Amino acid sequence: MLHVRVVSPTDRSDRVVERLESDDTVANLVLLRGVARQCGPDGGDLVMFDLARENANPVLDDLRAMDIERDGSIAFDEAETVMSHAATRAEKAAPGRPADGVIWDAIEAQVSDDARLSWSFVTFLVLATLIASVGRYLDQPILIVGAMVVGPEFAPVAAICFGLATRSWQLLRPAAVTLTLGFAAAVAIATSLWFVAYVAGWVTQQDAATGPDTQFIVQPDVWSFIVALLAGTAGVLSMTASKSGVLVGVFISVTTVPAIGTVALTVATGVWSEVGSALFQLGINIAGILLAGTVTLLIQRAIWERILTHQRQAH
Repeated sequence: MLHVRVVSPTDRSDRVVERLESDDTVANLVLLRGVARQCGPDGGDLVMFDLARENANPVLDDLRAMDIERDGSIAFDEAETVMSHAATRAEKAAPGRPADGVIWDAIEAQVSDDARLSWSFVTFLVLATLIASVGRYLDQPILIVGAMVVGPEFAPVAAICFGLATRSWQLLRPAAVTLTLGFAAAVAIATSLWFVAYVAGWVTQQDAATGPDTQFIVQPDVWSFIVALLAGTAGVLSMTASKSGVLVGVFISVTTVPAIGTVALTVATGVWSEVGSALFQLGINIAGILLAGTVTLLIQRAIWERILTHQRQAH
């Protein structure tokens, strides 16, 4: 269940309550009049209710159509435990299963935030790239796995997928800029540090170019693309279902950060023969995730639109 809090201008509160009372997926409706101080010229009211997750989109769409978002506010969060027979009836009245419900407004808010370039994003990406490049130099797969977990690059990729699937074109540019500048900064910093180490004689060109246990990074093939497709699908499903734990597995399965870490290492040490292979590996992984993620979102959107259409027709 979702716990929803609406701050509504006084002139629209009756319409809001009427809409909610007519919906079987709404439970525990509460109206507090005149408690909102900064809402329209005449103040506002507070409306709180529990809402079945599976039916969140049409309810939120109707509230936004009343301009509640513009003149008041709509806030909601996941209620982990709701001990209420009314809430149980509301969930039974909603289509599908709670875990399968996709709240598009929540996903859009999440990816919009993730699409913006930040110091924390760049910092984590630089650290992940350095760990990956050390893993390639020492031929230690465990360090490669650690770098995959630390890398934050899936967030802007998911934002691009969402923008393409929902035609939210305003998300594409900031997400693409975040991904591009993040990769560029990570490669530039890691390359500089490795070049200093190479010039100082602390690392050798031979060690940078060899490593049978991590050779997969510079040997892209059809399986790289297949794994990227599977990872993109799993990543988007975990995002829409709020199953963040699954994302760890997605991070470990894709070779994006290891590829840019290898690019930094090989450029710094002059192993040019592996630069192109690592970049190709990066391109394959990004393309696979974008394709699978976008298609998965399109399928989810189509399925839920059909389910909700059937529900409206049934009523």
